[in-house]
Amino acid sequence: MADAYGWPRDLAEDEVLARLVALNAERAKEERAGKVRWLRPDYQIPRFGSANEKAQIEADLVGGAGEGMTEEKAAKPAFPADALAQTVAVTLMLARAGDPLGAADIARGFRKGRNIEKRVEFTLRALMRMGELSSPDGARFVLRRAA
Repeated sequence: MADAYGWPRDLAEDEVLARLVALNAERAKEERAGKVRWLRPDYQIPRFGSANEKAQIEADLVGGAGEGMTEEKAAKPAFPADALAQTVAVTLMLARAGDPLGAADIARGFRKGRNIEKRVEFTLRALMRMGELSSPDGARFVLRRAA
């Protein structure tokens, strides 16, 4: 643990505890000032971040419209290729929706909607298994809210 914080390895237990308490107080002060150091931003920001942070991560996912794209296609983002980005994209869609959504509903929000429906379904099922989603009917999903 000492290496993770850049501390000497031979600290006494009391010194480690004192440093952790001081670090916690420092982080709390930063958060009150509006600065949050996300440990897992791709996961945490869609669920707990500010509106500005959510907009920024969404803009990063969507990116700009390429040359020769129609306005309609440019309005819809491409579904990400890697599993982590797919999880973020699906989580963002659910966070914005408020109401339960199914795989087809989410897929329609991306280019190639019907072609990616199976990948969206796979992502939803994985999030459900991890306890991140709840489902009123087994086909539509909502994010579980932290208590």
